[in-house]
Amino acid sequence: MQAVSIHVVDVANGVVAVGMRVEVLRRETGERGRAERWEPLVAGKVGRNGVVDGIEGQAQLFDIGVYEMRLHVGDYYRARGQALPEPAFMEVQCFRFGLADPSQHYHLPVKLTPWGLSCFRGAA
Repeated sequence: MQAVSIHVVDVANGVVAVGMRVEVLRRETGERGRAERWEPLVAGKVGRNGVVDGIEGQAQLFDIGVYEMRLHVGDYYRARGQALPEPAFMEVQCFRFGLADPSQHYHLPVKLTPWGLSCFRGAA
């Protein structure tokens, strides 16, 4: 079973966010008071179906823990030719989530504009 899937829709333009770069990182806690660090886990781009490529078939990478999804929103809208202020309001948007049971499927549907987004645990 696929542990995590991500689906991104650009609601400002009424399309899936084809080509948007998305990274998933895992939080690694330091020992004896060392600072935590974020380890890159998997990265991909949103495909024509709205799903992030590169995550499918990667269930073995996900275990109980805290993860961060990084959506490269500014680059996506610039590639679409959208004028953004500098700096952009949302350049890279981060969403932290926890996996308590990696045998379950965690689907993260994202709806976004250049000015905001919503994300939740869905049921796809």
